[in-house]
Amino acid sequence: MKLLHTSDWHIGKTLKGRSRLDEQREVLAEIIAVARREPLDAVLIAGDLYDSSAPSAAAQQLVVRALLALRQTGAEVIAIAGNHDHPATFDAYRPLMEVGGITLVGTVREPVNGGVVSFTARTTGEPVNFAVLPFVSQRYAVRAAQLVASTPAENSGAYDELVREVLASLSAGFTPDAVNVIMAHLTVTGGTLGGGERAAQSIFEYHVPAAAFPPEAHYVALGHLHRKQRLPAACPVVYSGAPFAVDFGEQDNTPVVCLVEATPTTPARITDVPITTARRLRTVSGTVAEIVARAGELGEDYLRVYVREPARAGLREDITDVLPNALEVRIDPEFAAEVNPQGPRIDRTEHSPAELFAEYCSFVGVADERVRSLFDELHDELTTTAGHG
Repeated sequence: MKLLHTSDWHIGKTLKGRSRLDEQREVLAEIIAVARREPLDAVLIAGDLYDSSAPSAAAQQLVVRALLALRQTGAEVIAIAGNHDHPATFDAYRPLMEVGGITLVGTVREPVNGGVVSFTARTTGEPVNFAVLPFVSQRYAVRAAQLVASTPAENSGAYDELVREVLASLSAGFTPDAVNVIMAHLTVTGGTLGGGERAAQSIFEYHVPAAAFPPEAHYVALGHLHRKQRLPAACPVVYSGAPFAVDFGEQDNTPVVCLVEATPTTPARITDVPITTARRLRTVSGTVAEIVARAGELGEDYLRVYVREPARAGLREDITDVLPNALEVRIDPEFAAEVNPQGPRIDRTEHSPAELFAEYCSFVGVADERVRSLFDELHDELTTTAGHG
């Protein structure tokens, strides 16, 4: 049988205030096109379909239409909640989505109550068992009293033990005549962060080793870490990674979806299919003149810019006027003025506001007459208004 493994769509994700819904629509269309080209038996989405537990109506519409389009290929579609998703909402929509042939799992369920999804592969007639484990927060696994009274190692052990117990229960019904697959949203020991994950929910105090997955599993489809990677284990344990870079920390990742072929008697074969429609994220540095001169090369890429010259008024606009996709403009640390947290020691009683501001500009390394002129203009406007009050 053949399945497609994807995860961490993060639909609704913005970047420095810039909506990416159009871009995300193109990414999902590319994934759907892959599913249409292949005679798939199942599509697995291993969590974080949304970027927020309260997604916008537009984000929900995009995800629902994508799920329906994937189901229209004839493949079974199974999706679990990740740490960014709202588990109760997944479970609330579960009956409605089942009418459309789509399985949503928001919270941990018993094997006989939706924790294991079984069917016959349409292309081969092979029986298939999918054990599904949505995100389990450490708050659920480790009681508050334990957090206070136990060491981090003990808490990590408690989390590991709970997840192992759940996995053992879910996989107890695996049979030798079937293709047995686990789908989960969690952190595996030794996994590499993609660069844009929410750190508070990827901390490595709460993780499970790859050995927690039973060797009887033909494939383990993981979500949560945004970089495509395979972890060493007795069975294939794979993160598909995010299909687009969700933040600049992921700009060097190669987004893919995984095509997986398996039989009851052979290990899974995994083929990475690149996803290429998302905009590229890039970090560039140089003087304003050097960066602006590269406008033709940088094109439609989203940019994080480090300027290698001192701060001055209008510097950001000099870049964004030519490169409107420069979402971050920062001064390179080498050129940033060192700031004394206590500030300059000035006797304010003997200086005018203009003199104080000039002293401050000198202190922070800003030498720009336009800044001082703007201050004078604002000060005059303020004091004139106050005088008429």
